[in-house]
Amino acid sequence: MSPLPPALIVIDMQKGMADPLLARNNPDAEERIAALLAAWRRAEAPVIHVRHVSRTPGSPFWPGQQGAEFQERFKPADDAHVVDKNVPDCFVQSGLERWLRVRGIARLVIVGVSTNNSVEASARTAGQLGFDVLVVSDATFAFDKHDYGGTLRSAQDVHLMALANLDGEYARVVDTAGALAALDD
Repeated sequence: MSPLPPALIVIDMQKGMADPLLARNNPDAEERIAALLAAWRRAEAPVIHVRHVSRTPGSPFWPGQQGAEFQERFKPADDAHVVDKNVPDCFVQSGLERWLRVRGIARLVIVGVSTNNSVEASARTAGQLGFDVLVVSDATFAFDKHDYGGTLRSAQDVHLMALANLDGEYARVVDTAGALAALDD
């Protein structure tokens, strides 16, 4: 008997993340996320769409705002599981761990935004909970950010540091081809 396929977790691919004025890396990340999502759907493997719902009035992710809606090509299929979160980590107070455990899902493939925030927080928790976690480096992206000392770090630097924080500790970092190979395992 072969193991269950990994679940694809698509994090925060909402309209508010598609602002062309935000300085970011991985301009092809959405294409890769869409390709992975299509592969998971063809395989009838589990897909989880995570949506950030802000508690801050005026946020683009405040309920009812256009920014809180899923981007068109990342709208959940009828059989997809949707997780709403109010903090970066999609495992906190969401019931996601229980949903995965009840279904016997032990392997996760994480894509989405932003690498150093919701992706990193969620992958850390998943790894600590004992899941086998893959984070897809070319299907995640980050934004420019000032470090604690006030130096502006490029989105690529922020992205690479977040991946370095995860790889070998909480997750394995792979590219899209590696994620597709995991689907076929």
